[in-house]
Formats: sequence, structure tokens, C-alpha cells
Amino acid sequence: MLRYLITRALSLGASLVVASLVIFTMIEVIPGDPASFMLGLNASEDTVAALRDELGLNGTLSTRYLNWIGGLVAGDFGTSYTYRVPVAELVVERLQVSLPLAIFALLLSTLIAIPVGLIAATRRGEMTDYTIMGATQMGIAVPNFWFAMLLVLVFAVQLRWFSAGGFPGWDAGIGPALKSLTLPAIALALPQASILARVMRSSLLDVLHQDYMRTARAKGLSIAQATRRHALRNALIPVLTIIGLQFSFLLAGAIIIENVFFLPGLGRLIFQAITQRDLVVVESVVMLLVFAVILVTFLVDVAYAVVDPRLRRRA
Repeated sequence: MLRYLITRALSLGASLVVASLVIFTMIEVIPGDPASFMLGLNASEDTVAALRDELGLNGTLSTRYLNWIGGLVAGDFGTSYTYRVPVAELVVERLQVSLPLAIFALLLSTLIAIPVGLIAATRRGEMTDYTIMGATQMGIAVPNFWFAMLLVLVFAVQLRWFSAGGFPGWDAGIGPALKSLTLPAIALALPQASILARVMRSSLLDVLHQDYMRTARAKGLSIAQATRRHALRNALIPVLTIIGLQFSFLLAGAIIIENVFFLPGLGRLIFQAITQRDLVVVESVVMLLVFAVILVTFLVDVAYAVVDPRLRRRA
């Protein structure tokens, strides 16, 4: 197990280094002078020179890259040019919205998808299976921003059960905060649950035709008992992959939903930083999100090894 974890950690560490080089090149090398890009064409030379000195852009590319990486490791993400506050403070503030929203949506997606996929697999070829597959296909096809606006129209405008947008903050209480995240979480969870349910069904169908399942049935177990005791665990491996990818997407890719509901999350922060040409925020936050994706991938690999011991023996 230890050898497997070390191998995966080294592989993901290499991926992190490559990702940091790509991000640094895209933001600090390809645009030319970052200071000139941030200030625009009409900025004076003195203003550009002052900003270049403030951002530490006078050194060589290698020095700037190492200083940037060293700052990230030390927790120093720089200071936002637009907000004039440390980027770390902005990230912590926005994570208080994005992280609970991603977890909320992922929980909804998983709690819906796994039982639905299980029912569809055990009732293959029946009307229940066809109904579930049709519903999941519709869930994938419907754009989440359109579904979000529909939720606002029905539950906020007409029924007035929820607010149309905004976030009151956790100081207002857990209840009001979670209530404000409910509609965005549902809008994010619908397509993810549809994808996950179809993967769960396909994975279970593959497992249900294995020899050990036929042996379990021959010993007198019902299809439900054999599925619960033997099939479900083996079918979870591809499901874990999708769950890991979905969490990364929900954390980093909820820009549209955060804008529909006016949520001050990480996605909206990146969107605002891009429109305001705040490259300091863009560079650091994107790198942080890449690290989060790689960390989730590593945790999924660990879960693989726990679910399927054969992976540990192959390492």
C-alpha cells in the first residue's frame, strides 16, 4: 500500500509541476509584459514601471517562477491589484461559499444517482429502466443555467420558498446559509446525478454478469442480496472516478451558476479577475484550483486501492 501511495504521489507531484509551468507561461510569458497588459494601452511608462516593480517582474523568468512557487508554498499568493488585499484573504472568503456549495451539490448528486443506478441495473429491460434512462438523458441534455433560472422562477418568484440569489453569510446562521445554497446546489447536481446514475448502471451491469455473481445466486442469494454483498463494491471503482471529477468540476467550474445566483464564490472571483485583468488573482487562484483537482485525484486513487486490493499489488 505504501509503495502504491508513493508512486501515485510522485506522479501527481510531477503533474503539479507541469501544470504550474503551463499556468506561468500562459499568464506571464505569452501576453508579453503582464504590467502593460493589466494597465492597458493608455498607461504611461512610469505607471507601468511602478507596477512592474510592485509585482516583481524585473527579474528573469526563472527567478519570477521560483519566487511565485515559493510564495505559494509559503501561503503568500500575492496582493490583488484590483482589490488591494492579499489574494489568500479573497480565496478564504470565497471558499466559504464555493466549497460548501460543491459538497452540497455532490452529496445531492451521489444520494440520487447511486440508488437510481442500482434500481435501473437490477430492473434492466423493464419500464422502470427505460424511464430512468430517459430521465437521465434529459438531465444531461438540459443546460444547468437554464435549469437554474427555471428553479428561480418557480421556487423563488412564484412560490417564494427561497431567495432568488445572494448569500447571507454563515454569520446569519447555518439554516439561512444552506437555504441560499439549496437552489444552486440542485441546479449543479441535476446533470451530475444523471451522468453518475448512468455510470452506476453500466458498471453494475458489467459486474452482475461475472462468474462470482452467478455463484452467489447459485448459493441461494437473491439478486438484491448478491448485489449488495458482492456487486456494489466492485461496481464502485468507475463511480469513484466520476465522483472525483465531479467534485473538481463543482469546485472550479460553477462560474455560470454562481453568476445566476449572485454567489460570491471562487468561480465568480476568477470571472471578475479576468474581466478586470487582475493577473495576480487569476494566476494564483487557477493554480490553487489545479492543486485541488490533483489532490482529489490522489484521494480517488487511495479510494481505488481500498476498494480494489489488486491495484496495490500491481504498484
